Amino acid sequence: MRLFDSLIARTLPAVPRPVVRHFADRYMAGEKLSDAVDTVRRLNRRGAAATVDVLGEFVTERSQATETVRQYLALLEAIRDNALDSHVSIKLTALGLEIDPQFARENLAPVVAAAAEQGTFIRIDMEDSRHTDETLHIYRELRQAGNDGVGIVIQSYLRRAIGDVRDLRDLAPRVRLVKGIYVEPAAVAYQDPTQINRSYVDLLEELIDGGSHVAVATHDESLITAAQRIARERGLSRDGYEFQLLLGVKEHLRDRLIGSGERVRIYVPFGEAWYGYSVRRLKENPSIAGYVAKDVLGSVVRR
Repeated sequence: MRLFDSLIARTLPAVPRPVVRHFADRYMAGEKLSDAVDTVRRLNRRGAAATVDVLGEFVTERSQATETVRQYLALLEAIRDNALDSHVSIKLTALGLEIDPQFARENLAPVVAAAAEQGTFIRIDMEDSRHTDETLHIYRELRQAGNDGVGIVIQSYLRRAIGDVRDLRDLAPRVRLVKGIYVEPAAVAYQDPTQINRSYVDLLEELIDGGSHVAVATHDESLITAAQRIARERGLSRDGYEFQLLLGVKEHLRDRLIGSGERVRIYVPFGEAWYGYSVRRLKENPSIAGYVAKDVLGSVVRR
């Protein structure tokens, strides 16, 4: 079964878009801002908070980045006007980081200002290792300028991660801790799942001991158990950390964590650039790819 799932994941670039969309409809809110608002409302009613991401990264045209800024400002207005319990997540390559880092800074500035004015927290997502240094530089600049409502992401599979966390300690950053999904060489990132998990726990302890609020972003239940143990050992209150899950993934885990009194936040992507996001998620999790393939094939057979 695992071989079947892996084969499906590896052939994804050849899969027709309608088939990928069959997967995407569960794991993203939709293409429109109204879809994201409706999804966050439903999550809030279930007791979960949200963080919303406007899909689209690695843009190559300045007009694309400018349009992304417009969408984020509209998103912030929607969060405020609908009293949603939601943060905002931003990828700097969507704002033109690969075009010109200064251009990305200029695009980020009005979004950060609007979020600060209404009290909405912003998280700068971490992307592939080519952009790690610049992303951390921009984050530090924002914090040193007094923008405390901005957080960052650390990827446990990167060998440099523990050094980055220690370098950020003076800021006591609010960190989303993830394993990492981009394909990186062995010289840059751990390849062994056991090493990645060990790094995750080490980073979690380092962050908490340094005074950081950590969003434990994983569906790995062994890491969730480890995080709960560390929180108890450090005497953290439930609002001193949170768990983050992807929309549509392990909803039983989401409901169980909420039922036990944990703070849970769901990553809610939306937008027209759904295809690239969906393919990356399927490659990341071959078991989901296999499930979708079997579901689609079953539908064809039934017809």
